[in-house]
Amino acid sequence: MEFLSSPSLSLLLLTLSLFSLCSPSIARGGEQRFNVSLVSTPESIFTRTLLSNKETPLSATVVEGYMTNKQLERSMKRFVRRCSSISRIYSIGKSVKGIPLWVIEISDKPGQEEAEPAFKYIGNVHGDEPVGRELLMKLAYWLCDNYYKKDPLATLIVKNVHLHILPTMNPDGFSLRIRGNANNIDLNRDFPDQFFPTNDDITLRQPETKAIMNWLKEKQFAASASLHGGALVANYPWDGSQDKRKEYYACPDDETFRYMATIYSQSHHNMSLSKEFQEGITNGAAWYPIYGGMQDWNYIHGGCFELTLEISDIKWPIAKELSTLWEFNKLSMLNLVASVVKTGVHGRVLSADNGNPLPASIAIKGINYTVKVGKAFGDYHRMLTPRENYEVIAAVSGYQSKKTHILLEDEAMSVDFVLDVEDQYKQKQHQVDDGCNCSCDNTNNKLDIVQYVGRTHLEISLVVFVSLVFLCILFKKRMLFKLLKQRQLQGQKRDIEV
Repeated sequence: MEFLSSPSLSLLLLTLSLFSLCSPSIARGGEQRFNVSLVSTPESIFTRTLLSNKETPLSATVVEGYMTNKQLERSMKRFVRRCSSISRIYSIGKSVKGIPLWVIEISDKPGQEEAEPAFKYIGNVHGDEPVGRELLMKLAYWLCDNYYKKDPLATLIVKNVHLHILPTMNPDGFSLRIRGNANNIDLNRDFPDQFFPTNDDITLRQPETKAIMNWLKEKQFAASASLHGGALVANYPWDGSQDKRKEYYACPDDETFRYMATIYSQSHHNMSLSKEFQEGITNGAAWYPIYGGMQDWNYIHGGCFELTLEISDIKWPIAKELSTLWEFNKLSMLNLVASVVKTGVHGRVLSADNGNPLPASIAIKGINYTVKVGKAFGDYHRMLTPRENYEVIAAVSGYQSKKTHILLEDEAMSVDFVLDVEDQYKQKQHQVDDGCNCSCDNTNNKLDIVQYVGRTHLEISLVVFVSLVFLCILFKKRMLFKLLKQRQLQGQKRDIEV
């Protein structure tokens, strides 16, 4: 066996050293992939190189410079003290090892119910993908420093959106430097799946997963995104396919998701320049199918339009690169949040009887997906692709549904619905309100009434009563429409009332 010459050996060692710097980039999935070419070309600089699923230890140099879980918690609490007028901090649960899953809410009225859309960012779903947790804290501080008369985009977000930031969903995995949580479970495979019942047993679900699911039961989000590493692409549903094949598998809102993903990629420094993913976006199942993912569950069960954002080719880059990654992703992160008020259709659903909000749902003709309105204000926020015609339908049990046609242009549109009570339901309700009981139908009682007041007087009384009821209804409707003219969704122009 011949030994390599000294120059050849040096070249080999150099190649292996460079190769080792590229951490295994299994981003959304756990599928093994191998790159057949190690040659770096200008076109491949911004594309993803997936290697294997084998985990490699991280050196102290790589880990140095990232906030520990304790430091992250202190940073979040320090942020809320510094920016107390526009933020609050709360926990949605704990990890396997008992670390609180802290969330920062940023709004001009944090913690208060408003007729505004909510957006959430989640970072560090995989323990060995920590860039998201660092960038989300940079986002929070940037909004704090720029929302007041400095940057119009920051002002728009703070005043018109409730932004919720969970920097780390997997603090245990981060501490252990592994992909999964402390039980070595991949949290992005732990959600109930639409195609396969593998995660239907709630007793086997991880505490971090349960925390996210309970969070969405308590709070309604219009849209969201999770930040991952190991690639450079904006990924959208569906993440899996019914037959497990690698193929484009579109969800009902495929066009809207493509539009949202494009907002992120086009605003990014180089994501849209990808040679691997056209325009820097991809359908999850077309990339490679996964099951039990958080993205699809959010859309199906949470009424939330979620993207999976791969924001760094290297899963755990050295800390000195974080500032550059922040600059590359900053505008994308801001524009995606702002899209929930700058695009789509928004409004409220109210009762014609009393002006109260109704627990209605909003549907779009031709799209098999509905959005529920908020309980407190009856507000809805429906993401849609601009420059399209839509038929918007509001429906709720006991009321006559209404629909309207709109041409959604580049800006958001507001459409309020005022629903009338169905006739049959209205009659039953009036019987209850009038305190009428079965004795009203008794013949003897009718005769007694006629004998007492006289038939003529009874007829006159009925005419007067009906007239008063009619005038009362007219007065209520006039007051209702006057009230609706005065109400506006903050930051939006009211365009249509149905």
